Amino acid sequence: MDLSIKNSNLKDIWKSSTLTDGNAAYLEQLYEDYLQNPSTVSDEWRGFFDQLGPLPGDHIEQSHEAVQQFFCQLTKNKQNPNPVQSTPINDEKQVRVLQLINAYRFIGHLRARTDPLEQKKPKDLVELTLAHYQLGNQDLNTIFNTGSLHGTDTARLADIINILERTYCGYLGAEYMHILNIEEKRWLQQKLETLCSSPDYSDEIKKSLLKQLIAAENLEQYLHTRYIGQKRFSLEGAESLILILKELIHRGGEHHSIKEVAIGMAHRGRLNVLVNIMGKTPAELFMEFEGTVENRVGTGDVKYHMGFSADLATKGNPVHASLAFNPSHLEIVAPVVEGSVRARQDRCHDKTGSEVIPIIIHGDAAFAAQGVVMETFSMSQSRGYSTKGTVHIVINNQIGFTSSTQEDARSTHYCTDVAKMVNAPIFHVNGDSPETVLMATQIALDYRMQFSKDIVIDLVCYRRHGHSEADEPMATQPMMYASIRKMETTLGRYTKLLIDQNIITEENVTVFAKEYRHKLDAGSTVVEEFICKKEADFPFLPDWEQYKKPYNFNRVNTALDKKTLASLHTQVSKLPDNFVVHRNVKRILDARKNMITQHERVDWGFAETMAYASLLNDGYSIRLSGQDSGRGTFFHRHAVLHDQNTGESYVPLRNLEVNDANFLVINSLLSEEAVLAFEYGYATTDPQTLTIWEAQFGDFANNAQVVIDQFISAGEQKWDRLCGLVMLLPHGFEGQGPEHSSARTERYLQLCAQHNMQVCVPTNAAQIFHLLRRQMLMKCRLPLIVMSPKSLLRHPAASSALSDLTEGEFRTIIPEQDELKDDDVKHIIFCSGKVYYDLYERRNQESLNDIAIIRIEQLYPFPEDLTRKQIKRYKNATAFTWCQEEPLNQGAWYSSQHHIREAIGKGKYLQYAGRPLLAAPAVGYMSIHNQQKQQLIEDALGLSTHCDYS
Repeated sequence: MDLSIKNSNLKDIWKSSTLTDGNAAYLEQLYEDYLQNPSTVSDEWRGFFDQLGPLPGDHIEQSHEAVQQFFCQLTKNKQNPNPVQSTPINDEKQVRVLQLINAYRFIGHLRARTDPLEQKKPKDLVELTLAHYQLGNQDLNTIFNTGSLHGTDTARLADIINILERTYCGYLGAEYMHILNIEEKRWLQQKLETLCSSPDYSDEIKKSLLKQLIAAENLEQYLHTRYIGQKRFSLEGAESLILILKELIHRGGEHHSIKEVAIGMAHRGRLNVLVNIMGKTPAELFMEFEGTVENRVGTGDVKYHMGFSADLATKGNPVHASLAFNPSHLEIVAPVVEGSVRARQDRCHDKTGSEVIPIIIHGDAAFAAQGVVMETFSMSQSRGYSTKGTVHIVINNQIGFTSSTQEDARSTHYCTDVAKMVNAPIFHVNGDSPETVLMATQIALDYRMQFSKDIVIDLVCYRRHGHSEADEPMATQPMMYASIRKMETTLGRYTKLLIDQNIITEENVTVFAKEYRHKLDAGSTVVEEFICKKEADFPFLPDWEQYKKPYNFNRVNTALDKKTLASLHTQVSKLPDNFVVHRNVKRILDARKNMITQHERVDWGFAETMAYASLLNDGYSIRLSGQDSGRGTFFHRHAVLHDQNTGESYVPLRNLEVNDANFLVINSLLSEEAVLAFEYGYATTDPQTLTIWEAQFGDFANNAQVVIDQFISAGEQKWDRLCGLVMLLPHGFEGQGPEHSSARTERYLQLCAQHNMQVCVPTNAAQIFHLLRRQMLMKCRLPLIVMSPKSLLRHPAASSALSDLTEGEFRTIIPEQDELKDDDVKHIIFCSGKVYYDLYERRNQESLNDIAIIRIEQLYPFPEDLTRKQIKRYKNATAFTWCQEEPLNQGAWYSSQHHIREAIGKGKYLQYAGRPLLAAPAVGYMSIHNQQKQQLIEDALGLSTHCDYS
């Protein structure tokens, strides 16, 4: 494309425009208008912009930047029309120089020397050559205006190129020109270009970096020789990670008044972080290696999955740092940490994210491949999940797992390209350049604090060993590991540099290393800034001790007195003046008023709302998230109301007369895995908030199975992490097909052991009221899995009397409801969920007065004693049946039958009634669904010809 600009055109534009020093923004907007629709600007400006068209390769953003800088230059010329220069500036060349500057900003990172292995030579990029811009060696001594290049207004072309090469093609490759916000780009340019990405640190800072590298390397060597052959997933090759974390904590406390940091990472380098950052004593670590851990709780976990928390002194605020526990599922810890940070921010009313920050450490292969990374980025700026920016660190081994290659590992140029989806800046930094690493860290943290957005540090490094110390990487990566085994370590290289600069001597390094090893031998903490727990003062941290008592599932008083119930309902029912709700919603709200004033039976929506209102009144906050959670998937909740005339929303539960308790309902992004992990992180951090995740349909939780398996069901046993998370999973066979029927009850029951969680199937309005209240009022914190209803939300038989809320409690089993004569009962049916109402209706139609139906409302922990007590009522019962809607290989049958058999006693047979074995949860045809339903009801009631209960 022709980029020539005639001087006469420029002069005409200059004369006809009303350009002043305040008009740069106006001109930038003018160009934005031109890009959207050229006909919206004058012919004169359109001709100018046409001639400045995009660079070869259609780098439209580069042209945009060049024009912005040219406007900036025009402003400078207006202020100083006769600048002093050795060679006159040609207007056409001036624009091209500005485009060259922006080319470095856009693609200079592709030529940066970020790879310590030097496997790939920096690219020769035609866009960074003088010839590409019709410039040459004859122009090197010409002084050009530098536009927005920081540090100087004018400079020789040779000096401009030198600045750009040092800034963008050194040990730091900065990607930020994809950011849409001009203020952010200008800020990053100023930070990078002022220093030319080449900081000049004091001798003391350099010595500090050296000591941190000594600690990182010596710990790995110590463990390698003391515990030969044991897996530790060493940090060797990426020791600069310690520098990054140390700086984030200290700079955060000193310069930004940060009070808490929460860190998430996989196993690579975790032991090093635990000892050299968090202050875990080497003695504790050694015991874990030797398998002699004292005071073990639960089943435990391997040492490189363990978390830790510590209080660390800085020159400013002391910082409470926590490292999250993490399974081997790599990236899943990211949303868990984000949820934990959001809970911490909410707890200390940190609306801006200035006091608590998340730090997530990733692996290169996982960062590019795991879908949860994208989901977590999608949450980063959303209202319900934002933590006001995360500092991401990628330990980029350039290999992923040992046998992979870049061609196999991803389809993007960088492993970090996914971060561009949220306009996050990305710093690719050479891990063997400690000072560049430090500078990148400082800018990254300052950016996060300035703009409350995510930023990525891509620590380009290598892995000295294989995937683990037992792995032989030469088998599949011979060329890479031949280079690695010849390389000096990061510590060795930096030591030589400081010796050459006369900052240290070899004797100094020897002394530093000996001092560190003496600390390891002593077994006490090696972190000087570690604060003893007795001296720490963090009043905002929650007290979990009160919830660590032995689990007690005895009765919890969850009833609410009539006066309080009426008062809360009055507050919930009050709407702003002139607020017009949808007519269907109004009908529901009016019906709820009658439930109080006319003492009508209450439905599920009323009971659930009043449970929330009463908990808020008791001082507990509530966080409810999921797809359609504000309205409710089945149009029953209406926690968020919408004015039909203005579109404004109103949340009644946020307007109660309560003190600090908060109600937050979130219509989440279309994610299950990251959102559920986020809510788990939130619940494990704040025991005073009822944290609820609701699936749109129960089986949607399939997409978050890793969270359920590795965190929710096992977190307490593995890591002693308490969690009161509630999962609402709509469940019920109503002919909606395989994907909208079953919440997969069997999967949760299969995970149940050691009182690790609760699985409940409430079947009426009062039950959900008491169940939600019990979750917060009982003196323990356990996950609660609720098979919530769909059609029962409005089923008249599933309603409750108002007195059931003011006098009742959650009943783990509901006995026979009709006044049958106990001695007449010969057959007992046990069931759970919606099928009860089908059984009840058909039994009464057939006048089968010798059959009692007992509902099991809590499948785990199974109420065996109460079940046995009910069975004893019916002394003449000889037939016992478990009935379920689900197929034989699904539902509660396999996981619960032994409990019922134990309750009915030896020598008695428990029969199954339900759908037959199925590969899918349910059939797709309504006619077959109805046939199966009729059959299982008749089987349970003994109406089938093939059933024999004698």
